[in-house]
Amino acid sequence: MTRADRRPEAPLHKVADAARDNWADRLSPPALLPYVRLARFDRPAGAWLLLFPCWWSMLLAQDAAGQTLPNLWYMLLFAIGAFVMRGAGCTYNDIVDADFDGRVARTASRPIPSGQVSKRQAFAFAVGLSLVGFLVLIQFNWTTVFVGIASLGMVALYPFAKRYTNWPQLVLGLTFKWGALVGWTAIADRLAWPMLVLYAGCIAWTIAYDTIYAHQDKEDDAMIGLKSTALHFGRQTPLWLTGFFAAALALWALAGVLAGAQSGFFIALALTAAHFAWQVATLDMDDAANCLVRFKANIQVGWLLTVGLTADLLLMALASGGLR
Repeated sequence: MTRADRRPEAPLHKVADAARDNWADRLSPPALLPYVRLARFDRPAGAWLLLFPCWWSMLLAQDAAGQTLPNLWYMLLFAIGAFVMRGAGCTYNDIVDADFDGRVARTASRPIPSGQVSKRQAFAFAVGLSLVGFLVLIQFNWTTVFVGIASLGMVALYPFAKRYTNWPQLVLGLTFKWGALVGWTAIADRLAWPMLVLYAGCIAWTIAYDTIYAHQDKEDDAMIGLKSTALHFGRQTPLWLTGFFAAALALWALAGVLAGAQSGFFIALALTAAHFAWQVATLDMDDAANCLVRFKANIQVGWLLTVGLTADLLLMALASGGLR
């Protein structure tokens, strides 16, 4: 018997891993609520973590090009694209993992395993979200369109990674941080070393924060035969986290140097280093609530670097005497 089988207190009309009284539970029409939950619109942390590398890469490319005004239109397009494509990806993941989700306490109350939505309905919903994402993507240059489409293979493979490898978090990083490539090409219309180094740093960051997240499910995952870095690292997790967070910082710093980033970015990196140190020092791997708080805290990392890169552009504007 899994922990999911021992949780009669988790009713089907609630989602166990969603915040109590979230906006969707309060405001969404009942007919739409299962789809809002499928897309995780009630739990937007993952969408923010998908979005930030798009913004970072775009702003870094603008920094490299000597532009002094953030492209707000592109930032909005990336925001829409990140939220709908994260929704499509989560829906596809839930279709593939429906049988496993029904056997894990945290996920058993999700729309598909709880019977609120059929797999066919979920598939149609995922297709609809993907079409919206494609309409967003074609607003950019053709290089960006092709780079964006190239991510679909990784998206398709990711749900199966946890069945065959101890490193599904690496596959997630490769998939989830593809925006670091898309953001740069949207501005520069070409591939370049700074964006590749930024992407590598984002992958290391993802492995770290998603290992923290995976510690919530380690007992159930071990029971049903799924793999994760949380299980693979075990009690050595803090040491591994320190290594991956340090790698992310070093690679992001190198990307900044290669792109000619200014002081705002490097100040933000220093603050990010302190944030990472806090995550590792205060992590309780056996407390699911503790892990979830530290996972979600990575949104603050996203904002730190976004503000730092934006400050770079504005400082250049002041130095050059105008915005452009």
